[in-house]
Amino acid sequence: MDKVKVLEKYLPPDAAPLIGRWIDYFKCEFKISRNRGTKFGDYRAPYQGKGHRISVNFDLNPYAFLVTTVHEFAHLHTWNEHKHQVKPHGNEWKSNFKKMMQPFFEKEVFPPDVKHAIVSYLNNPAASSCSDLTLYRSLRKYDAPKEDIHTVEKLPIHAIFKLKDGRIFRREEKLRKRYKCTELATKKVYLFSPVAEVEVIND
Repeated sequence: MDKVKVLEKYLPPDAAPLIGRWIDYFKCEFKISRNRGTKFGDYRAPYQGKGHRISVNFDLNPYAFLVTTVHEFAHLHTWNEHKHQVKPHGNEWKSNFKKMMQPFFEKEVFPPDVKHAIVSYLNNPAASSCSDLTLYRSLRKYDAPKEDIHTVEKLPIHAIFKLKDGRIFRREEKLRKRYKCTELATKKVYLFSPVAEVEVIND
């Protein structure tokens, strides 16, 4: 199947042709991956005869998929220019990320709220779009609803929730940017990101 047709299933349709051209131009192996709880995407530099490799989680909404894809292609472009001589998310990567995002602004593929959050994020891009809470929240609004899945910040205090690994916690008070949560089995206290996705346990 034509790669652009495949990409249109995951990206905003107007963005798919350019991503397809990048895959060809950079001679990149582009993989649509299973969900990885710790990351949205990944870039691997050429190694032992293998070329550039990028993978992006299949279950991202189209705008999150595009932001992640551009993030990873900026790594590729930066590696071509500097190899391993610069920091992974240093100024060189930030500059490339900004430049590579511009065509999608010109095509107006993002809703206004997401575009505004990306512009703010691009003033100083972090290592992960998840670490910029404004951008992460803007992107999450376009996710398909998941029954019983909520972010920690949306839970009432003392709500009981479960993680994917089965551990059960009680949400406590907010401490600066994170939330105290007590694991019921061990009584240990952990700090959770406000946007951590958890399964609510109803009484």
